[in-house]
Amino acid sequence: MQLLTGQTLSFRDDPFAVPFAEACTLRRQGGVLIEDGRIRAVDEAETLRAAHPQAEVISYGADLICAGFVDAHVHYSQTAIIASWGLRLIDWLNTYTFPEEARFGDPGYAAEIAARYLDLTAAHGTTTMASFCTIHPASVEALFTEAQARGQCVVAGKTCMDRNAPDDLRDSAQSAYDDSKALIARWHGRDRLHYAITPRFTPTSSPDQLAALGGLWAEHPDCLMQTHLSEQTDEIAWVRDLHPEARDYLDTYEAHGLLGARGLYGHAIHLEPREIDRLTETGAALIHCPTSNTFIGSGLFNTAAMKARGISTGLATDTGGGSSFSMLRTMAAAYEIGQLTGTPLHAAQLIWLATQGSAGALHLDHEIGNLAPGMAADLVVLDLASTPAIAQRQAEARNLWEAVFPTLMMGDDRAVRATWINGRPVTSKP
Repeated sequence: MQLLTGQTLSFRDDPFAVPFAEACTLRRQGGVLIEDGRIRAVDEAETLRAAHPQAEVISYGADLICAGFVDAHVHYSQTAIIASWGLRLIDWLNTYTFPEEARFGDPGYAAEIAARYLDLTAAHGTTTMASFCTIHPASVEALFTEAQARGQCVVAGKTCMDRNAPDDLRDSAQSAYDDSKALIARWHGRDRLHYAITPRFTPTSSPDQLAALGGLWAEHPDCLMQTHLSEQTDEIAWVRDLHPEARDYLDTYEAHGLLGARGLYGHAIHLEPREIDRLTETGAALIHCPTSNTFIGSGLFNTAAMKARGISTGLATDTGGGSSFSMLRTMAAAYEIGQLTGTPLHAAQLIWLATQGSAGALHLDHEIGNLAPGMAADLVVLDLASTPAIAQRQAEARNLWEAVFPTLMMGDDRAVRATWINGRPVTSKP
């Protein structure tokens, strides 16, 4: 049993739905009691210390302890090409993404990148992610095997593509179904691992493949389904050319059984009113990828507007289309985009998006994304004075939110004092 002490942040409600003061519990002298990989209690440090004198005390001083970050849309297979010089989405895929993903037919290379990716993300405070893999089943095996060895909660799936992609990155409607079904049987629900059926996006999946994957989802409704939606205007025009019969982009998924409450739709920037209505009605989740949206020039996602409609919304780096592994940098970008859309986000809303909001989008908020009894002990400890620039601003803060905000805007892996996964510290700094 271990007692972590420091400043603690937990959520009682959604700060987009209620005032942030009502949504959050902040303790300046807080404590988190951990036992057998779970959070047993969250309270004042002295209260927990008195009640559990046998617990090993780990003091983080004035550092902030909160739930580990949940990155709701990534491509771990693009780790090695992150921050490649910018092109439009389709050119970027052809120039960087597809050649790199072709390398994942080699199980050894897939295993190397899976370990590298999980090391990099842990160093940035990320404890769970939802990842697209490649068309190769070995790429899924590599990520799940590495995550399982670390006791980590990970969502992933084989990316399916049977058209408009290089020959060595195309499967078929049948093989996509067969491979995905076998991977679900092997991995879904095993330890802390969860499978997501994963058509990349409509331009690279034929109607037959979309229908096959829709049928697979109907057979396994407890799985998630992840894809891309309305990321760029030229992509939408391409979908319109490919599917003149469709009412809109979302309709190409809906017509094939790929719209539902456990669906995750990445980007979703340029939505039509009908699409917003249907996403709201079905309870689907949208995943905001702000650094990617600006890096590739996709557009501005309006978080506040989607939340006002009641749409579940998560936050993501979109590695490697996104330009950073850091959810802190991603929160900063989300704030900047909020300013550009006229809806600035409070620090409480940003942290909620990166933790409980993303966990809710993944239907895992009963397990991760908050400091609360019974939750998995997946935590990040943030040094709120990690650099001279941040420290001098934090020193002038009038309250804890003002102390936290500079780290959200300027923080990086130097701000991550420690990352705990499944009740164990996996990264730690003095």
